[in-house]
Amino acid sequence: MVSTTEIIFLVEQAPEGGYTAQALNESIFTEADDLETLKIAVKDAVNCHFDTPEHCPKIIRLHIVRDEVFAA
Repeated sequence: MVSTTEIIFLVEQAPEGGYTAQALNESIFTEADDLETLKIAVKDAVNCHFDTPEHCPKIIRLHIVRDEVFAA
């Protein structure tokens, strides 16, 4: 496995409340009730996904997407 310096997550608000985070280019998914808890969950999921600390990314980037709907 090749070492990665950065991993990117797509973060969206879940329809039932809270947030979901899906890694791009890795099979990592997690969710939480708020953004602070999500950050902890993402970090834990990343550490569990990679077999050794040497393979674990040094930077986790959260790309937060928010849909906003309003009347025209």
